[in-house]
Amino acid sequence: MTNMTDMTKEELTDRLIVADAQAWRTWLDAHESSSAGVKLILAKKGITEPTSLTYAEALEEALCSGWIDGRRNAVDARTFQQHFTPRRTASIWSRRNATIVATLIEQGRMRPRGFAEIERAKADGRWDRAYPGQAGAEVPADLAQALAASPTAAARFAALSRAQRYTVIHQVITAPSGTSRRSRITQSLTRLEGTPEA
Repeated sequence: MTNMTDMTKEELTDRLIVADAQAWRTWLDAHESSSAGVKLILAKKGITEPTSLTYAEALEEALCSGWIDGRRNAVDARTFQQHFTPRRTASIWSRRNATIVATLIEQGRMRPRGFAEIERAKADGRWDRAYPGQAGAEVPADLAQALAASPTAAARFAALSRAQRYTVIHQVITAPSGTSRRSRITQSLTRLEGTPEA
């Protein structure tokens, strides 16, 4: 495991462990524009060693710097690793992160790179297309219409778990264009109907 003080540019995709939120903030200030990302070690609830940094704290600091969270993996009984990377050009926003960012702006915590990512998202429409989380996701009208036209697909969609339904919904609502959205609906129906895709 790599400590904050002895990382080099070549090692930035290694695991990173910092003492707390302030140390993560310090690391981001020094590396937000030069790193491709890190696998940050985070504490499970109630843990203070080897780090007291929680997921919520890490995410807030990452958003301040224009970074975003990614894949999570278990490490041991006390910690897990969360991948954090600079936000990519076409990266879509979640409503949850947009809400967090609004609070961070009110608190005066946003950094220039974080503001720049928000402005880019507003300029190209990604901000307005922020997607809901699983709890708030509803079947969009065009997907509902397509399901209504296929009783088999509709029945199979209804039988999916909540997480599986959200996967289908998420693929549709995050499509970058109308053409892509229609294609994703068609692909989803094909899978639900159990017919081979062309």
